[in-house]
Amino acid sequence: MFEILVTSGAEADLRRLKARDRRVVVDAIERQLVREPQTPTRNRKTLAGLLPPWDAVPPIWELRVGDFRVFYDVVAEEKRVWVRAVLLKPLHRTTEDIL
Repeated sequence: MFEILVTSGAEADLRRLKARDRRVVVDAIERQLVREPQTPTRNRKTLAGLLPPWDAVPPIWELRVGDFRVFYDVVAEEKRVWVRAVLLKPLHRTTEDIL
């Protein structure tokens, strides 16, 4: 089991969401990142070559939760997942556009 740690920037992102959206995102984080955060799935992938505007341990991962994207990285040796940002991604925008 991995420990989920949320940065202050990601906490601020979550606070800006509507309560219902926040609950959906937090539930997805708890359900999908606690056990196998480094296993690619339909809603979870690495972002190769992405240089995020925050400090992170490469590779950067993206978890898709509806129209929201949760950006995180993993420190496998410590069994920790760092949630770095939670952003809305409109259909017509790319991941690079929203960062």
